[in-house]
Amino acid sequence: EYILLSADVGATTTERILDELHDVVDEKLLRDRADVKDELKRIMVDILDENPKPEYEYPLVIMVSGVNGVGKTTAMGKLAKKFKKDGKSVLLVAADQLTVWAERAGVRIVKQAEGADPGSVVFDALASAKAKKDDVILIDTAGRLHNKKNLMDELGKISRIVAREMPEATYLNYIVLDATTGQNALSQVDVFNEAVDIDGIILTKLDGTAKGGVVLAIAGDLEVPVVYIGVGEGIDDLEDFDSEAFIDAIVD
Repeated sequence: EYILLSADVGATTTERILDELHDVVDEKLLRDRADVKDELKRIMVDILDENPKPEYEYPLVIMVSGVNGVGKTTAMGKLAKKFKKDGKSVLLVAADQLTVWAERAGVRIVKQAEGADPGSVVFDALASAKAKKDDVILIDTAGRLHNKKNLMDELGKISRIVAREMPEATYLNYIVLDATTGQNALSQVDVFNEAVDIDGIILTKLDGTAKGGVVLAIAGDLEVPVVYIGVGEGIDDLEDFDSEAFIDAIVD
């Protein structure tokens, strides 16, 4: 219980995990500490793997959301580099600091002046992507939660433009979460999920002491999988999420 709570798994999900663990221990008559720990890991991995990572084909459009300060812009730059290393042509769409990351990743960027309507920026970017036959289009969004209605209106509008302008593309919505945020991450996913169906999580800032156990609660309660984790500040420090390695890090 101490391990789970200190890893930000949360009280409700911790209780669920321990209830199941008690049942398994009684059923299998487990008395060895190592065996109990193995069962604990299996239960936690099963929760994370209940929701498979989204499958996709190209062209691929990914809209990336998240509140300010979670590392969204950095994550997008790393994501762009990851796809480029896989041999894909990538287009980054809008937002200030993204220009620097586009240069680092060696990919194109489409942006407009500050204050421009996000919908028009996305419309222009998709036209450019179709003309250039880009494989991957990564769309940045405003990182704010202070006005939920405006946020929902903006994300909903972008989604409609993508559906209309590139109906042939796989369209995914990822949210970036800071692993140090703790249980507040649950409410962030909940709010963005109301605006657009979130398909996956990019969990950042796992390079320090952060455990990020809240993703167990998100996977169990909100049924959203973790897709990538950020493990450093370098442009190559974005890894595919491995549920077993992640749980090993928490429990051990």
